[in-house]
Amino acid sequence: MSAPVSLAGRADWLNEKHLQRLLAALSGGDEQARVAGGAVRNTLLGQPVADIDIAATTLPEETIRRAEAAGFKTVPTGIEHGTVTAIAGGKAYEVTTLRADIETDGRRAKVSFGRDWKLDAERRDFTINALYAEADGNVVDLVGGIADIAARRLRFIGDAEARIREDYLRILRFFRFFAWYGDGRPDAEGLKACARLKDGLGQLSAERIWSELKKLLSAPDPSRALLWMRQAGVLTSVLPESEKWGIDAIHGLIRTERDLGWTADPLLRLEAMVPPDAARLKTLAGRLKFSAAEAERLRHWALTAAIEPKT
Repeated sequence: MSAPVSLAGRADWLNEKHLQRLLAALSGGDEQARVAGGAVRNTLLGQPVADIDIAATTLPEETIRRAEAAGFKTVPTGIEHGTVTAIAGGKAYEVTTLRADIETDGRRAKVSFGRDWKLDAERRDFTINALYAEADGNVVDLVGGIADIAARRLRFIGDAEARIREDYLRILRFFRFFAWYGDGRPDAEGLKACARLKDGLGQLSAERIWSELKKLLSAPDPSRALLWMRQAGVLTSVLPESEKWGIDAIHGLIRTERDLGWTADPLLRLEAMVPPDAARLKTLAGRLKFSAAEAERLRHWALTAAIEPKT
């Protein structure tokens, strides 16, 4: 059995008074609440924490009652899936009741609420995203996520194909999280499952696909993830414009960004991967439902004359 791991002393956000008050309110009696997911993962990886999400045994109505009694404003942001947002002091915390999937169709899930932390962990996508932290910082790991974080290994929970069939967006999330947190080669079983099930990406909305691609392209260095996406046939599935053009230029762009201190720009990186053909890029922008500003930027780039090198 691995030694206990704690966030105490390395997570300033854990000491926020509103968070501690909310955890205490939701944990009274027979109920229990823990910080879940990204905040725990990023703290263990030494990376910034943006959002703090909470998992709790309280049913949504009880979450609302307890949070409001503790002085929080509540918003039923996804109450049919068990999620309530609690707000105090300008900070918002998403609180979600423990769940288990009872029906999935590759895009959405019908859930049942429960009290089993292991079942809640096992319905999540990757081991590194299924960690919980108690109010004192003690990390609860029910799926082997701590070891995977130490190895910077991205691994599906349980059977990779089963996790993907629950939501095909997890194919893109596999490469996105690998770009941000992975090291070495991607997990072989996960990679093979993504390649086998890539046709399922056709079930996803354009907005979900482009949102994931932008997050992937915002990673400090997405080049390895893009290479494995191409090897698995996933990149061609969602970005066919890159098929013959290739991704070789992305490596030089990443080096230039580092040398000149540029902030990662997902659209600039996309431009390094697609041909400067205004007609094809208009089709791309329409297919992936780009914003008007994004589409116009691509069009302007495609129509700009190449700069001749100075001799």
